[in-house]
Amino acid sequence: MAKEGEKKTCGQVLDEWKEFFWNPRTHQFLGRTASSWGLILFFYLIFYIFLAGMFVLTMYVMLLTLDEYKPTYQDRLATPGMMIRPKGKSLEIIYNLDNTETWDAYVQTLDNFLAPYNNSVQVMNNDACLPDQYFIQEDSGDVLNNPKRACQFNRTMLLNCSGIEDRYYGYLDAKPCILIKLNRVIGLLPGRDGISPYVSCGAKKEDVDNIGELEYYPPNGTFNLMYFPYYGKKAQVNYSQPLVAVKFLNISLNTDVNVECRINSNTISPQSDRDKFAGRVSFKLRINK
Repeated sequence: MAKEGEKKTCGQVLDEWKEFFWNPRTHQFLGRTASSWGLILFFYLIFYIFLAGMFVLTMYVMLLTLDEYKPTYQDRLATPGMMIRPKGKSLEIIYNLDNTETWDAYVQTLDNFLAPYNNSVQVMNNDACLPDQYFIQEDSGDVLNNPKRACQFNRTMLLNCSGIEDRYYGYLDAKPCILIKLNRVIGLLPGRDGISPYVSCGAKKEDVDNIGELEYYPPNGTFNLMYFPYYGKKAQVNYSQPLVAVKFLNISLNTDVNVECRINSNTISPQSDRDKFAGRVSFKLRINK
């Protein structure tokens, strides 16, 4: 008898659920009539259209306050970062002199990176500027001086690291070239009194005897002032970032050499409280034979 009672109770529950989904007597679906469903769906339709409209209006008003050529608010870095090319895996440049495949990728990377710096491209797109002074291009009140011009940085300025006379950038004869660039910062003025910032490289303490002699191109490893200030990608579409090439002339073979390069300037702090790697870049160089 208990089992029959249980079956009857289950049947009643099932009937109640069926009636909840669709009640043929009241024509209700999930407890609501068609008119009730219509009203509630209409309410939510209007509600979400209103929310979407508020969002679009807010975004429109916000965009009206922005300048498409430069950031409205800029948390300018006191000391910009640096990067190398080729950068290898985890900033490690390791290759074997006798195995072309181990260094061919580095050469290809430098070829591709320097293609926009070909003299023909630079002459066509950029200006020959006066060195050792900022190339400032101010706006005339509300009239924007855009697009702004940019100074030529010709590939030949890298001399023995240009890939023109030595198409292997020194990797074939254990005298590799490393290119260094300073990260772009809008409005940065990295020197005063006509003194350009420059790059200096050295080995970590344990590798001082293994790094050998270095050469810098352009001479003294300078980022000339004429390439500053930078006005932004959209305002200065043809801007060519200045480079410094470092050539290792007699680095020790079959040895890990940990190198650190840093920017030196009379306006840029040598270190940053927020980023200990600002203004410097460290990498490992190893040439096996």
